[in-house]
Amino acid sequence: MNMDYPFHFDPRGRVADTGDDEHVRDMIEQLLFTSPGERVNRPDFGSGLLQLVFAPNSPELAAALQFTLQAALQRWLGDVIDVGKLEVSSEDATLRVDLSYTVRASGDTRSDSFVRSLP
Repeated sequence: MNMDYPFHFDPRGRVADTGDDEHVRDMIEQLLFTSPGERVNRPDFGSGLLQLVFAPNSPELAAALQFTLQAALQRWLGDVIDVGKLEVSSEDATLRVDLSYTVRASGDTRSDSFVRSLP
């Protein structure tokens, strides 16, 4: 059983579950938007993406962010996915990550967008 993210209950009052492909997407989303130090038992888990949102945009920042996310995805989900294309953009207080990846277990190639609006 794969618990759905974010955690919630289904209409029957049970823990909501999800399919394998959606579970992989949920794991990517958790990794991208978790800051290192946020998890007590895994202080180095996360990507640090949210820390760079308000930094001034520059080609250097974009390259650093691309490298940081690629490394985090490889470290934490390298046994689950193969990363294809990765693009990060930010406009005002909205952060968007476009990712193409292949799920290793099924061989399916997927493209997803992860969007987070900051307060």
